Amino acid sequence: MKFLTPLLALFVAYAYAGFGVNFGGSQVHLTEDYKVPGENPLFFCDDPKDNTLEIDKVDLDPNPPAAGQKLQITATGDLKEKIEEGAKIHLQVKYGLITLIKQDADLCDQASNINLECPIDEGKLTLSKDVNLPNEIPPGKYSVIADVTTKDGKKITCLQASIQFSRH
Repeated sequence: MKFLTPLLALFVAYAYAGFGVNFGGSQVHLTEDYKVPGENPLFFCDDPKDNTLEIDKVDLDPNPPAAGQKLQITATGDLKEKIEEGAKIHLQVKYGLITLIKQDADLCDQASNINLECPIDEGKLTLSKDVNLPNEIPPGKYSVIADVTTKDGKKITCLQASIQFSRH
């Protein structure tokens, strides 16, 4: 089945450079109250009760991700409404306080990176994706936030994480 997920932003970020994503200029502030179910370092940015995407579970293998290794991502969820052209992803990659990537992207344009096409119908969804992380990821702490909205600005979801990459 097709799966639209805010993780698309996370996949896109890993595909770009193997880094985490952060946006808005502020540091990621994680709270256990909003932990995404599964084996992952992900948290919802705020209470997900009104999000268009209800995430059941996200598993990363390995968790945490490691430079030079294949990252396997599996996720399940329930999309409460159809996602159409014009949905947006807000991405920013930060390494400490340094912004590496800052971009707004069209979700439907990026969907092909995980073999999806818009529109994406509502209903139960499943995704499985492997991403080869480059060896060249500098060691350090990366912050991740992936904010995804519909064409009308309604919150699909927002995820955040803090990932530490070590020297091999």
